[in-house]
Amino acid sequence: MVDIRQTHEYANYLSHVGWIIERPAEINYFIKKIPILGSVLKVQRPEELRNEKIRELGKRYRAFQTIIEPKTELDANYLTSIGFKLSKSPYLPTKTLQIDLTQSKQQIFRNLKKDSKQALHKTKNLGTTQTADLEEFRNLWKKAVGVKRYVPPATHLEALRKSFRNKSCFLLSDDKSAGAIFLMGDKITYYWQAFTNKEGRRSLAQYKIVWEGILWAKERGAKVFDFEGIYDERFPNKSWQGFTHFKKSFGGYEVLYPGCMIKTRIPL
Repeated sequence: MVDIRQTHEYANYLSHVGWIIERPAEINYFIKKIPILGSVLKVQRPEELRNEKIRELGKRYRAFQTIIEPKTELDANYLTSIGFKLSKSPYLPTKTLQIDLTQSKQQIFRNLKKDSKQALHKTKNLGTTQTADLEEFRNLWKKAVGVKRYVPPATHLEALRKSFRNKSCFLLSDDKSAGAIFLMGDKITYYWQAFTNKEGRRSLAQYKIVWEGILWAKERGAKVFDFEGIYDERFPNKSWQGFTHFKKSFGGYEVLYPGCMIKTRIPL
């Protein structure tokens, strides 16, 4: 199963929000042009590293920085051997939590921690709806997080939905206190982005949202549910500790990635 960032859908999404896409041998290379400097070349969790192609694209687009986020430690060691350095600030989560969706719904529920089971019992009468109104979804999101967090513009949300089509789910609680975006790639569904307002935090609405997202993913044939990041002691970000506790209450197993490898050069 390939990472979502190596799918056609994700490449299509980035092409609509200002990136140039190259996809030789079914590997996504993302290029962002930067005035005067040249460009940034980004490769995220590829199934295979092709240094010659990376060098070729870097030269063609005058990349002053090449960013590669490898899938394995073996790939990270190879990148180190050819001059890449480990960044202190990864772009993608370096540690995540995944649930095996090949289990029965009953088994997945049994594996939930006490916190989740209690929250789901408390919110059993709270309905959820897949919304097509992205303007309302975004407005609720902005109101919930204020200026503390980035909220994508409506054009980006629309591009995401158009790119993933029926592999995307924009889910809202019926009381409008919580919402989340779930995206399905190659048999992996991701808890992509989410928000909860004060009322939703009191009522524990996000637990119901995540549970419904897990069921949505399983019904569509996903094999894995990925929480898209938890706190990683190797790259500590204390603001991640709170939602990490929340995510871990759903059970699952941890998955580690090496980090972000960067090479910077002056374009010729």
